[in-house]
Amino acid sequence: MEGIYLIFVAVLFLLAFSDLMVGVANDAVNFLNSAVGAKAASFKTVLVVASVGVLIGATFSSGLMEIARKGLFFPGQFSFNEVIIIFLAVMITDVILLDMFNTFGLPTSTTVSIVFELLGASVAVAVIKITGSEQTMQDIGQYINSAKALAIITGILVSVAIAFSVGSLVQYITRIIFTFNLRFNLKYFGALWGGLAITGITYFMLIKGAKGASFITPETLNYINANTGMILLVSLAGWTLLLQILILLFRLNVLKVIVLAGTFALAMAFAGNDLVNFIGVPLAGLKALQLFNAAPGADPNTFLMTGLAEDVKTETWMLLIAGMVMAITLWTSKKARSVIETSVDLSRQGEGAERFNSSILSRNLVRGALNVSSAISRFMPDKVNLWIENRFNPPDETTVAQMPEGAAFDMLRASVNLVVASMLIALGTSLKLPLSTTYVTFMVAMGTSLADRAWGRESAVYRITGVLSVIGGWFFTALAAFTVALVAASILYYGGLVATFILLFLVGFLIYRTHRIHLRRTNERKADEAIDALPDELSTETIIVRCSLTIQQVLEQSLAIFKETLIGLMDEDRKVLKNAKSGSEALNVSTKRLKNQISKTLSHLREDSVESGHFYVQAIDYLREINHCISFITMPSFEHVENNHRPMIPVQIEELSRLNGEISLLFGEVMNMLKKQNYDDFDMIVARQQNIQRIIEETRKKQVKRIKNSETGTRNSILYLNILAEIKNLTLYTLNLLKSSRDFELSSRTASKNP
Repeated sequence: MEGIYLIFVAVLFLLAFSDLMVGVANDAVNFLNSAVGAKAASFKTVLVVASVGVLIGATFSSGLMEIARKGLFFPGQFSFNEVIIIFLAVMITDVILLDMFNTFGLPTSTTVSIVFELLGASVAVAVIKITGSEQTMQDIGQYINSAKALAIITGILVSVAIAFSVGSLVQYITRIIFTFNLRFNLKYFGALWGGLAITGITYFMLIKGAKGASFITPETLNYINANTGMILLVSLAGWTLLLQILILLFRLNVLKVIVLAGTFALAMAFAGNDLVNFIGVPLAGLKALQLFNAAPGADPNTFLMTGLAEDVKTETWMLLIAGMVMAITLWTSKKARSVIETSVDLSRQGEGAERFNSSILSRNLVRGALNVSSAISRFMPDKVNLWIENRFNPPDETTVAQMPEGAAFDMLRASVNLVVASMLIALGTSLKLPLSTTYVTFMVAMGTSLADRAWGRESAVYRITGVLSVIGGWFFTALAAFTVALVAASILYYGGLVATFILLFLVGFLIYRTHRIHLRRTNERKADEAIDALPDELSTETIIVRCSLTIQQVLEQSLAIFKETLIGLMDEDRKVLKNAKSGSEALNVSTKRLKNQISKTLSHLREDSVESGHFYVQAIDYLREINHCISFITMPSFEHVENNHRPMIPVQIEELSRLNGEISLLFGEVMNMLKKQNYDDFDMIVARQQNIQRIIEETRKKQVKRIKNSETGTRNSILYLNILAEIKNLTLYTLNLLKSSRDFELSSRTASKNP
């Protein structure tokens, strides 16, 4: 019997190892997004700073392990067997949930997930115990620490609103002081701002770090608490003086120092605060096993875990091992980069491809904010409005040159993100308020983005949709964590060892599946980035090559989807049609992205290649129309089969097969002509297109006769006539696209011969 529970505890630590990796991959956004977004240093340098912070912070976690043992349920009411079931359910759920969020690049809270998983699993076991006894559901308060759970949930929700508001206010004031011309203003205020920022970070590290450190003596801790004010004053004066000297002598970039120091501090706080979310439960399981083994002959089903309520100090070497796993994950996890990209994209200063679409709620919020802003401006003096507008003048070429290449925002905003987040977390900790470091850091970043006018008229609705999606994901985290842990605990309670290994197999399978999904999404993103990548200047020749390759790619995909649709419709194969529908949707995203990038492409044209811009615009428009034709064929065909309407009759199948062959020949010849850039056989393409038009007209007349003779049903006829119309449009747009390409290339050759 003891051997089985030893296996269970070993499984807990195995899951903890996985949880450390998936948890760090998600929480890395907390301390990396500001430094990465502002390009404060190379990515490797940022990782080195964060890794050192994580390793040091891991040793500060000893005092935080109680939440897993007694924070949310009363261990004295549960037996050893029941506590192990609760812990297994929690760890299984946590690995699955966090890995899913990492796959889709959404930051979530490991604190919220562990809290609700503990609640869900303990509620499941408590309900099972109550139903098997004379107790009622009103007695569940004897098992669950509902007051503590409510306090944690309330504190976390309040911290979200406070973080967003304070981040917005501090960034607004800071930007008014410094403007976007940082190089000039930092000469006068840089040392003072650096002194204040680093002092705040020092306070943060003292409050968050020293209190839970496993190696800090009580005397040292008492000294820090008694002299906190003096330490901060000396720190402010010392850092301000030192930074001013370094600025004068070495032209030190104060903001870079602040950002890297803040990254170190937040990484340390993350490890100190959130390590409990990953290893607290396995350590509690180990403690439970030790208590059980210390009572020889005890029954695991009746031996109560009263001993878990006692304080336990975790060994420093165990914390360091966990810290090393976390640091290694920072360097190796690709999913961590996906989560960071989401946060950076939502706070990006400039425009570009948006990750999220607009929504009704985001549009209404933007509309309401514009109305409020207009109303406030009307009540303020014109001189004040003008002065504020001048302080927020968007970055010009000189200012942009001050930012590292590829930076999403400047280091002033990055420093505000880190300082405000650090101070809020330190304040919450000193007041013993529960909060989520993920929620605080993310909402501070979003607040500073709003105040910095990064969410302009061109991007606000998309950014707000993204923020709402992330926040919605947080609520989903709570609901899913509670529900899945409750179900998992119930299965483990009745299934025992067999259920444990089945659930472990499920965890492995789901991680493999999400890995494949993330790999596919990463490859798609790389493909999009390759499409978006532009040289500094685009010549006419580059435009021709770029257009030709894009046209060939879209035509090839369109033909494949068209063939698949007709085959699926004729065979009534729902699976084939569903694949065609997915391909059509992906093609729509791709061509829409090309159209959205038109302004960016045209802005890179050389002065002598401006005339070629109209060709590129025209080509993209024709590609979009071709994509629409494919969509209008694929979607109705899928819905027709999906709804089990009457199939195509044999004569219709024969006619569609003929058209399929003709379209295949047309597209093949067009793509071959574009590839060789030889348009000598253009008249042959025109003749083939006109022949397809004649076939469509004849086929339409035959279908009209079939309708009059009631040979086909109404929905069959509507679909068939729609397909014929779209095939006609498809050939027209394809011919126009080829004609446009031919005319442009001929005119370009003529221009090159006669400069």
